Amino acid sequence: MNYNIKIPSKKEIHQLVSLCAAHAAFEKCEFDRKGKAERLSEDLFSTAPKLECRVVDHDGQYIGYITWMRQYSTWNAEEYLYMDCLYLDDNYRSQGIGVALIDEMKAYGKENNITIIQWQTPDFNKRAIKFYRKIGATSLNKERFFLRV
Repeated sequence: MNYNIKIPSKKEIHQLVSLCAAHAAFEKCEFDRKGKAERLSEDLFSTAPKLECRVVDHDGQYIGYITWMRQYSTWNAEEYLYMDCLYLDDNYRSQGIGVALIDEMKAYGKENNITIIQWQTPDFNKRAIKFYRKIGATSLNKERFFLRV
């Protein structure tokens, strides 16, 4: 299959929003598109971006994406990368694209002397858990909490 991993285009940001909506549906979460294109554009393309993103382009259509940001570990006294999202359209899974996206993030980490990547996935996402273990990741048993302010 012919695909290209790239930084998303500002003019194609609506394709990224559509992937975010599909990802939310996959994870059984609500998603409101209102303001997402503008906010993502601001957060991705400003002079001080809040996150990094790579998309998978297949014949002009985005079929997947990965996002990450730099975080700090007090315990380790060093930065790590936090992978916020990794999503591929179901029709394109099990073709090595997920590994290629992870490799993009790892390359960013190496370029920036960051040696640890962390992320989470819902416990019902058995296919993702199997994939993560296959690439050598290990898991920690923790609960994730949310508190609105």
